[in-house]
Amino acid sequence: MARTYRALAALLSYPTEALQAATGEIATVLAEEGIIAGPQLAAVRVFLNEVSSTDIYELQARYFALFDRSRTLSLHLFEHVHGESRDRGQAMADLIALYESHGLEMAADELPDFLPLFLEFLSLLPDQEARSMLTEPAGILRALTDRLAARNTGYMAVMAALADIAAAPAVAMSDIPEEDPDDLEAMDAAWEEAAVRFGPGEAIDACGTDRLRTQIRAGQRDARQAAAA
Repeated sequence: MARTYRALAALLSYPTEALQAATGEIATVLAEEGIIAGPQLAAVRVFLNEVSSTDIYELQARYFALFDRSRTLSLHLFEHVHGESRDRGQAMADLIALYESHGLEMAADELPDFLPLFLEFLSLLPDQEARSMLTEPAGILRALTDRLAARNTGYMAVMAALADIAAAPAVAMSDIPEEDPDDLEAMDAAWEEAAVRFGPGEAIDACGTDRLRTQIRAGQRDARQAAAA
């Protein structure tokens, strides 16, 4: 079980003063476990310094502008492959059941496909199983890395580290089209159109990592077909 995933989850969560105080501990964990390759680790260290030295309100404003104002940077994995289809609801239910089977409890206001929560789950798994699970959304991680790089933000270092661990392909996979980061009205409209709706889903059967992998892959296949059309 690797604490690296939990450390990266913290860095991709809404910034707090507690996170700022923990940057030294996070740096130590990442260095000791050695899961992140040298170049990526150096970039994450630069971001850790930025987090620890920047005013907390500025950090929070940046986070909001990136991840709450831009659907294309959504940290909800199934948003990038299932959108608002029925498959997303079933995938959510399966993921919740998988978390519960490993003793991971979710807060009432959390969605299971939120990337930091998924990383928390990976930290509970044996190292090889965690790495294998992370490869499933690898194309999404590549898309997020590329989009964060285009915005010249330190969060790109964290996402690039994850993409590297996942051996992400060079081709990004996301059915959310890129958008103009300066067009706030368009982004607001996109979020309104994509409001998350939940209702009764199908019964959960044969829930497990194989089924979740199939759901992620199916979503990625649909995205590729749509792009080719």
